[in-house]
Amino acid sequence: MCRNIHTLHNFEPPATPDEVHAAALQYVRKISGTTKPSQANQAAFDLAVEEITAATTRLLDGLTTNAPPKDREVEAAKARARAEIRYTRV
Repeated sequence: MCRNIHTLHNFEPPATPDEVHAAALQYVRKISGTTKPSQANQAAFDLAVEEITAATTRLLDGLTTNAPPKDREVEAAKARARAEIRYTRV
């Protein structure tokens, strides 16, 4: 369920608001144990996503590093290579 939560800090280009929101949504889904809340829980679910999105944005804005930014395409290629090795082992 949380496969869409990835490191968002220190990438070039920086994480987009949509990526931050997607990570917050996946987090709330995991914590709540549901991908689609009932109508009775929808408001609490949506509020949690909004609050976590805001907290994540503040965190990313406040973090600093001396390391050079990572390239998204290079990191994606590394992840694909690791997955290929992992899924081809029997």
